[in-house]
Amino acid sequence: MDDLLLALTVPAVVVASGVYTVCACRRQRRHPPSPYTRQAARRASRDALDLAEAVVDGAYAALGGLYAAPPPAEGSPAVTRGADASPDRDPSGRAAARRP
Repeated sequence: MDDLLLALTVPAVVVASGVYTVCACRRQRRHPPSPYTRQAARRASRDALDLAEAVVDGAYAALGGLYAAPPPAEGSPAVTRGADASPDRDPSGRAAARRP
């Protein structure tokens, strides 16, 4: 008998949770949440984030060509280092003070 009750509790819990979910969904449709709840605040922030993301994506799509580097023109002179350039990527030393 104990095994039978234990075996029937699992389907009973599943059915009860399904009934609760259906009732909660219907209640939420009939009575939308107050604008002062956390859920409404999260929904509003998510909507604002989606709108901002759409604006940024649209702007990048419209102006993306401005951000792309133009391809180098053929026959353009190569950039060479000047005679006073430092030989490595370390910062250059201080320049000597000029006296008038």
